[in-house]
Amino acid sequence: MHQHQHQHQHQHQHQQYRVPKQEQRAATTDVAEVAPGVVRTQLPISMPGLGHVNCYVLEDERGVAIVDPGLPGEESWADLVDRLRRAGYRVGDVHTVVVTHSHPDHFGGAMRLRHEAGAEIVTHESFRTFFDLAESDDHEDSERLDVNSSEDRAAAMERWFSKPSPWGGRRAGPSPEFLERIRTSGSGGRSFATPRPTRLLVDGQTVTLARREWVALHTPGHTYDHLCLYDPEFGVVLTGDHVLPSITPHISGLTPHADPLALFFASLRRMTELGDVSVALPAHGDPFADLGGRAVDIIDHHEDRLDIIRAAGHDLPDGTVGDFMRVLFRERSWGEMAESETYAHLEHLRELGELTRLDDADLTRYRPTG
Repeated sequence: MHQHQHQHQHQHQHQQYRVPKQEQRAATTDVAEVAPGVVRTQLPISMPGLGHVNCYVLEDERGVAIVDPGLPGEESWADLVDRLRRAGYRVGDVHTVVVTHSHPDHFGGAMRLRHEAGAEIVTHESFRTFFDLAESDDHEDSERLDVNSSEDRAAAMERWFSKPSPWGGRRAGPSPEFLERIRTSGSGGRSFATPRPTRLLVDGQTVTLARREWVALHTPGHTYDHLCLYDPEFGVVLTGDHVLPSITPHISGLTPHADPLALFFASLRRMTELGDVSVALPAHGDPFADLGGRAVDIIDHHEDRLDIIRAAGHDLPDGTVGDFMRVLFRERSWGEMAESETYAHLEHLRELGELTRLDDADLTRYRPTG
């Protein structure tokens, strides 16, 4: 009877509480070798759908390289120093920082490691952070902009977000609190310093880490500048946010490229064409084995979304991005990120010739072709 009651209580709890996906779990202080010469550490983050970022430590005769050194800010820096210590290293041992892509939870500690340890910063050649784009797009006295000025950086961001989105309508932009944090981050903006890469990789180029050669794979999709690294000797792939174990990465329509979803599909198919892969090391969640299978799952997820749009097109003649977003996403996810991903899917169908785009004075609309 007691056991039955316990099972019933467990079932009731399971109905009430969703089990968090592994990418959402809070960071632990665990340090574990997950591939030859590669140690996984976890840094805390608090972002939608994410509770940690994996910071990998790769050991060699010169010290260590680290991959994705967490968010900007003093708290994340303290956690990074702590994880290095738990792995048996100090900041001065870091000779290289690999940044898989241009999101803050991946590049945060890079410039401080450059200043304090002389570390090389390695990215794909197309690496551009949001701050870089905002500053370069800010034509108002752009030649006089000081990229290390917190005030100039915040002003450039405000002007960037004041422009309408590519599909029309006002953009939410960063909160006043976030802008104030940037303004008060001090001269040089150490807490928000964006990386200035010292070594830019192109697709197919090799880099020596953990005493062996890794092949750079340009994998545009989640961001255009996304970089994965493949170790053919032991079959290890550092996947960043390109392939995650149980959630699908955000695909942004806010890109100068005509069809970011097509780029993402091609990047995912590359994961199925690699040689024997023993383990994939993602930026969030646990290491996993079937990289090719997981890449196919993500493709299928987005193909399903395209089918939902195809079906909805008959009920939404001349639908806006917002209209289709409300069909694709649950209400709790509605917002600019959901609109951006919806826009990427709509543009993909337009590129395929299945939708016609109508740009009126205020909002972009889509209707089935023919």
